Amino acid sequence: MPISATTPADEAEDLAAAATAAPAAVPPGDDGEVFAFPLSFAQQRLWFLDQLEPGTALYNMPANLRLAGALDVAVLERALTEVVRRHEALRTVFRLFGEAPRQVVLPPAPVPLPRTDLSHLPEDARTAALRERMAQEAARPFDLDAGPLFRVSLVRLAPEEHVLIVGMHHIVSDGWSLGVLIRDMAAIYDAFLHGRPSPLPELSVQYADMAVWQRENLEGDALDQQVAYWREQLAGAPAVLDLPTDRPRPAVQTFAGATYGIELPLSLVERLRALGRREDVTLFMTLLASLQVLLGRWSGQDDVVVGSPIAGRTYSELEDLIGFFVNTLVLRGRMDDDPPFVELLGRVREATLGAYGNQDVPFERLVEELNPPRDMSRAPLFQVMFTLQNMASQQAQGGALDISMVAGEGRTAKFDLTVAAAESPTGLLVYFSYNTDLFDAATIARMGQGFSTVLEQVAATPEARVSELELLSAEERTLVVETWNQPAAEFPADRCIHQLFEAQAARTPDAVAVVAGDVSLTYAELNDRANRLAHHLVRRGIGPESRVGLCLERGAEMIVAILGVLKAGGAYVPLDPAYPADRLAFTLADAGVPLVLAQESVRSLLPAVDGVETVSLDGAAAEIATESAENPAADVRPDSLAYVIYTSGSTGRPKGALVEHRNVARLFTATDAWFGFGQDDVWTLFHSYAFDFSVWEIWGALLYGGRLVVVPVEAARDPEAFHALVQREGVTVLNQTPSAFRQFIRADADRGGALALRHVVFGGEALEPASLREWVQRRGIDTPRLVNMYGITETTVHVTYRALTRDDVFEGAGSPIGVRIPDLQLYVCDARLRPVPVG
Repeated sequence: MPISATTPADEAEDLAAAATAAPAAVPPGDDGEVFAFPLSFAQQRLWFLDQLEPGTALYNMPANLRLAGALDVAVLERALTEVVRRHEALRTVFRLFGEAPRQVVLPPAPVPLPRTDLSHLPEDARTAALRERMAQEAARPFDLDAGPLFRVSLVRLAPEEHVLIVGMHHIVSDGWSLGVLIRDMAAIYDAFLHGRPSPLPELSVQYADMAVWQRENLEGDALDQQVAYWREQLAGAPAVLDLPTDRPRPAVQTFAGATYGIELPLSLVERLRALGRREDVTLFMTLLASLQVLLGRWSGQDDVVVGSPIAGRTYSELEDLIGFFVNTLVLRGRMDDDPPFVELLGRVREATLGAYGNQDVPFERLVEELNPPRDMSRAPLFQVMFTLQNMASQQAQGGALDISMVAGEGRTAKFDLTVAAAESPTGLLVYFSYNTDLFDAATIARMGQGFSTVLEQVAATPEARVSELELLSAEERTLVVETWNQPAAEFPADRCIHQLFEAQAARTPDAVAVVAGDVSLTYAELNDRANRLAHHLVRRGIGPESRVGLCLERGAEMIVAILGVLKAGGAYVPLDPAYPADRLAFTLADAGVPLVLAQESVRSLLPAVDGVETVSLDGAAAEIATESAENPAADVRPDSLAYVIYTSGSTGRPKGALVEHRNVARLFTATDAWFGFGQDDVWTLFHSYAFDFSVWEIWGALLYGGRLVVVPVEAARDPEAFHALVQREGVTVLNQTPSAFRQFIRADADRGGALALRHVVFGGEALEPASLREWVQRRGIDTPRLVNMYGITETTVHVTYRALTRDDVFEGAGSPIGVRIPDLQLYVCDARLRPVPVG
């Protein structure tokens, strides 16, 4: 609770005074006297959300209690009625008085207990019916104005086995309250069953008293000091944890959910506890640090913010109350210096204890104070929640009834992901509740396996650095890296991209390499022109690791320039002329580009940046033509930088992804067996060369001796014209984002005709297989072969592969996801533009 008094005794006196304060005058209703009180800050937020979206079950708190033993149903009804009389929160509703909502405490009344008997059903049918009944109750909305906000129903499974289905709205209860409910219900039931009165003393305060106290005392220097702590702790923290999703994020946050569970063995839990004792941290802290490692690796971020609930009952008077006390802490884990895990543990300990010491600021107030950027698609401040639950507090044994929890099937997700751990006699149960509009079950299963793998490693080698912790088990790594990656043709590991091209040009000099409108270049012609440009660049000081900007229109000259920069030993930085001037200026400055190659037609679009020289390829054409056509001998290695492509910046400032020659070669080596690309293939360069999909298109053609057809901008924007080009050029390998291919499908329906397509490769965004149904019905799924290769995100790359099947398309199986291939890494630049591996 907020600290406004000098000592804990003074705080207790303040709370007692709030309990005796006269409530607001409210005219009594037909059912007798009622009292109205202000809402707590947490209640106010939930009330406001309910006004925005009435009838939602998002903030329902379902609980299913197994009652083992001979049950007297009439006594249970009396016990439940007494529990509700005892706890005013359970008979509270929320109504407007003027323009302000108030919590209205209704008089005590009997609690109805509807009953269902499933004992006559076979076991499988009984279990299914129970689960359906629990799911229906969990999905029933509450009316905050009319109430009741606490309801129960009883399901009979056997003569001495029942399940009490409890429903509460979060506005009157929390996780701690469930333990209070179970404990009070068990004690009162035992007493009533034996003809005794309730053994529980009357409560000295009620939840509404706390709300009054909070409104009157949550101000002043003490609160300001805690707000200042949070401002400092979260200064510069990322507003978004950008986990790669299986589907595009909806513009407005959705809450459809599912749950996936794993169990960690007791032996592992004991080793984690031993680690905690050595490092003076709790099991919660060890699990949190491990989760932050996992989330950091998945997102490619080294600054991870996770939310975690705290009971919010900081002194004893509140421990026996049912009500909405829980607060949410924002816990930040920084791993930018790649610390040993034990050092990260110390940071997590410091952050957690600091949060506990400043927990009085309600989360709702913290959001107001920090005022993060408004984003309707995500929860503010954090998108992943973590909690460690004490299951022992949510059961009662040894009385007339043994009461324990029955797991239900969660169908809502308040966050992108909630990870809830709970100790059990055999180990640790870990439940991953996830948003099904973002993630597939298979993705969450891999995440769960990754969490288990990280925990095994930190228990065994806690001194390992964060970057050294594996996400794949030894068996998975062998399967993914070795078994699944046996290429049919491996590119030499000691060659750079341009050297592999030079070898291909020597084998097929007269084959057509590039077609762009009326311009056609053979492999020999393309190699000669690129060589002349490379020698010209070398004379201008370009060499290994030099970054050269390219601001060029789509055409054959663009391919010549890319090859020329690589042959000179440099790395190209694409500058799409369609980009705004401020983005181009940022890219030039951030990447440290000393030289830009441009065409006169777009040169005026380039912003002036100090220290950047611009060379007109048109103006220098005659001089470049006099250079040598021999392959230059630049001192460049496979681990040299090949290109820098900048992300969109949708989650903040654009970031430069630095990719080495060997990364591109390895990509094709690892996927060669899947596709079998060759000299007869015709590719399109459909995407902007400032988009990473273009790398796959360019080198997929030129490293195999195929033909690259550069798609004019006008055709890329006109599905009919693009479809005609694909037909006319006999394209065999088409690379598309799913959204672009939907346009192609519509054009194909209108135009028809034969297509030479062998592969359609999807990437760049998540694929909904059902969107291909029309294509499959008309064209069939095997010709061409449809492949989901998804995809490169803004901060990491994970190449996933699987050919689609008819079941994917016609049974709506969801986006097929393959596996992460750790050896196919991109690189993200840090603040000093140094490559930092992620993946």
